Amino acid sequence: MIELTKSDGLWTVTISNPEKANALTGAMLAELVGIAETATEAHALILTGAGKVFSAGADLDEARAGLATSDLWERLSGAIAALPCLTVAALNGTLAGGANGMVLACDLRIAVPSAKFFYPVMKLGFLPQPSDPKRLAALIGPARTKLILMAGQKIMAQEAYDFGLVDRIVEPEILMQTARDLVADSLDADPNIAAGIAELCA
Repeated sequence: MIELTKSDGLWTVTISNPEKANALTGAMLAELVGIAETATEAHALILTGAGKVFSAGADLDEARAGLATSDLWERLSGAIAALPCLTVAALNGTLAGGANGMVLACDLRIAVPSAKFFYPVMKLGFLPQPSDPKRLAALIGPARTKLILMAGQKIMAQEAYDFGLVDRIVEPEILMQTARDLVADSLDADPNIAAGIAELCA
């Protein structure tokens, strides 16, 4: 349910569980962690989903059984954030719940116009993973972070772009090509130079 393709230094990771809105099971989450922790050899990484939803977050049954508080979420976002290459989240649709962490950890986020963003942890009775509110606040500020996490608001793509949560809005048919265009210079660059620039931007 997690697809990985590698081509000329580009790693493309696709969450593929569309019949369940790409909800993440523990096994899927562990697989994503394994990919992220070994992607140090990648020159660029694109993260996307199959179908019309990026990810609904944790599978609800597994969430109630303990997945919602698993340290795998933090390991995944930490591994992505630590990658020396350019990382792009190509959001083919709605982003919900714990799936926000891996997306917030990416360098760039692009989304289709129909995408919605929400993170209903408080309503569900869970705390978000520790790094998620910090990364979210760094992008959109503390008040808007509380708008999502505490007021439980669903943010549409245009508002997400206005907030600074999304860097570009693109039509579905050009989403992946846009993501590939964004990483093209990184694929052609000296990896040490790319990593050096990434460090200077941190």
